[in-house]
Amino acid sequence: MKVKIIMTTTDNDETKNKIIFNLLEKRLAACIQVKEIYSFYLWKNNVEKAKEVLLIIKTLPEFIEKVIKEIKENHNYEIPEIVIIEAESDKDYFNWMKKELNV
Repeated sequence: MKVKIIMTTTDNDETKNKIIFNLLEKRLAACIQVKEIYSFYLWKNNVEKAKEVLLIIKTLPEFIEKVIKEIKENHNYEIPEIVIIEAESDKDYFNWMKKELNV
């Protein structure tokens, strides 16, 4: 049973909360986990580092485009990280996701 995991990062609490609560209230994601991380990355020919939070968003394939749109509309970064992973899910977890997302 296919599910999608979308990862995005931010350094801003307001952005984090907007994305989380909009996705959950609109039933575009069934679960979102948050983890504090340190990121090192290239940006405009410089090596940058930042303390960020990683959002691990779990959804179903049919909601991917809406989730991406929601992230982009509410993000504080010029180019937000949006990484999508397809994963296999346990039947019970998959059914729980379908129920919570009204599918």
